[in-house]
Amino acid sequence: MTEAYEAFFSDRPIALSQTGPLYLQLKRWIEDAIKNGAINPGDALPSERDLALKVDVSRVTVRKAVTQLVQEGVLVQRHGSGTFVAPPTQRVEQSLSQLTSFTEDMARRGMEVHAEWLDRGLYVPSPEETVILGLSSGEKVARIARLRLTGETPLAIERASLSGTILPEPVAIGDSLYKHLDLSGNRPTRAIQRIRAANLGEDDAHLLQVPVGSAGLNIERTSYLPSGRVIEFTRSIYRGDTYDFVAELRLGDGTPNGASKP
Repeated sequence: MTEAYEAFFSDRPIALSQTGPLYLQLKRWIEDAIKNGAINPGDALPSERDLALKVDVSRVTVRKAVTQLVQEGVLVQRHGSGTFVAPPTQRVEQSLSQLTSFTEDMARRGMEVHAEWLDRGLYVPSPEETVILGLSSGEKVARIARLRLTGETPLAIERASLSGTILPEPVAIGDSLYKHLDLSGNRPTRAIQRIRAANLGEDDAHLLQVPVGSAGLNIERTSYLPSGRVIEFTRSIYRGDTYDFVAELRLGDGTPNGASKP
């Protein structure tokens, strides 16, 4: 434990700047303590009560300052454990010009990733799944849902739907869906992705360990086999503070609708 850390938790009172509202003074003081190394990523803050006594402010003032820092991603609150300095987030770039699995994409960057299974099983398909996947009457749909993480940091939630005849045993998937599909010759060769900005709802924000309403990216991917058959329909939600999608653009030839030149 560093001397600065011990000073942060000592009995000595804290002198605020005396300029601006008290909660903003406390907010700036906590931010400075993090920048100066008095507390580091993963360290716990004193309790709300102890911090209020140390700064000589009300617990409401402490709560307001901490809430703002949580909303800004500086602090993170864990139910039943307390408030901690948030770990630094590493931004990840993903190309939009290549069809790769999440696992393959992260491996190329030298990043170790793992998944927590949220769901995998066979279900009666929804009308949307029936139409998109071209399912026949009575055919089941295989659904898999995973939380993708690097280290302890969650990056994305993936929810995929496939025909039950293509994926009859969803529980047999290992660390990569595409690697599993490759074994049966059903790996997709092209896909269409639609990306839109979104604010994260309570359930997804909880899984991604960010405040409710944080910026996120909703991505819908429809993947195809060489025959043109739809093999996969995936809805993913990515943390907006960790992911950048990159696309290479080239100057067109000027012909309408991509028609060939004579």
